[in-house]
Amino acid sequence: MSPEVISIGALLVMFVVGTVLPINLGILAFVATFAVGTASLGLTEDEIFEGFPVDLFVTIVGVTYLFSVASRNGTIDLLVTAGVRLVRGKVALIPWVLFLVAALLTAFGTFTPAAVALLVPIGMNFAYRYKLNPLVIGMMVISGGHAGAFSPLAVSGALVLGLVDKTALHVSPVALFAASFVINLLLSLLTYMLLAKRPVPPAERDEVTADDEEPAVSGMPDWRQWLTLACLVALVVGALGFQLEVGFLALAAGALLALVDMKRQEKAVDGISWPTLLLVGGMMTYIAMLEKAGIIEEISEHTAKLGAPLVVALLLCFTVAITSAFASSTAILTAIIPLAVPLLLSSHLSAAGLIAALAVSTTIVDTSPFSTNGALVLANARGVDTRRFYRQIIGYTGSIVALGPVVAWGALVLPWS
Repeated sequence: MSPEVISIGALLVMFVVGTVLPINLGILAFVATFAVGTASLGLTEDEIFEGFPVDLFVTIVGVTYLFSVASRNGTIDLLVTAGVRLVRGKVALIPWVLFLVAALLTAFGTFTPAAVALLVPIGMNFAYRYKLNPLVIGMMVISGGHAGAFSPLAVSGALVLGLVDKTALHVSPVALFAASFVINLLLSLLTYMLLAKRPVPPAERDEVTADDEEPAVSGMPDWRQWLTLACLVALVVGALGFQLEVGFLALAAGALLALVDMKRQEKAVDGISWPTLLLVGGMMTYIAMLEKAGIIEEISEHTAKLGAPLVVALLLCFTVAITSAFASSTAILTAIIPLAVPLLLSSHLSAAGLIAALAVSTTIVDTSPFSTNGALVLANARGVDTRRFYRQIIGYTGSIVALGPVVAWGALVLPWS
């Protein structure tokens, strides 16, 4: 059996096992890297570990640690409360405020599932209280999270830009962020227009509990929260204005905030997204090993022979959308972008357009109840028939899987190629 077949077979097995069984895909990737690299590709251990993404590791540790610190000192709650206060007396604005708050949180470095986990319970309580469609609330929170997820400060944005930086291609951080934001904004607009007035399968309303009360409105920020807000602004200015390393800036800001609030920040390190680090580290090490052995180049050459580059690009968008509805979006991105690089280098396709289209196609299907975000929406919905609501989420996700890749390809790849 050829090394190419073994390598891709191992990758497929990892996705299946990591999706079906409760084991981190990154752990499987590290094991497969060692096994395939030494037994099939003849690489040494030093050659294998050259592909470990040290810079991305620091970035993810830094931004998730800073978010954990900001969450523990109440700054994140303060930002959420400030957004929620805007809807008093303006019920129709609730979904849009949640969309914008989710986008703001992820754009500043909050991992998307963390932002969704923070906002979905709030949104579902609003939907229950004001008799809004919870499907609209939930889907717009997820879209908002993905709208900001590809900023240069975000985990997903840093991941994609880090993958591209290792190649001869160049993708503008602004273009990637703008593409994701605009498409998710349009998706939310369509969702709101088509579904906001649609009735939801009702269930018997339970008795009003303390959770149904209006959210508590906090007072003015204390000095630690003002310092946290100042650190967030400094992070943006340093990263975008002076091109400083985001990860080190975030770690420095987090360390400063922890030093001035040691009692509350003693366990802030627990908030670092260790599962994401394992996933990204393992997958990127495996893909780097395949690149070093020439497997990626061989696969890309075969892919290029399938037809016109535009057709191949569309097929890639559909592939990542279908797969990501059942598997980790982060893992899909780390696997598919290296496969697309040789196609971009050998064709007239727009690098920024295809990379953005793949990023959007991979993430907009995270509304699936089989993903973390979709499952959070289903779990927190109140006052609905759960089975019928589940079918509504499935139908919504199916529509996105069918149309999302075409829209991303048509808007981001076709006009610029």
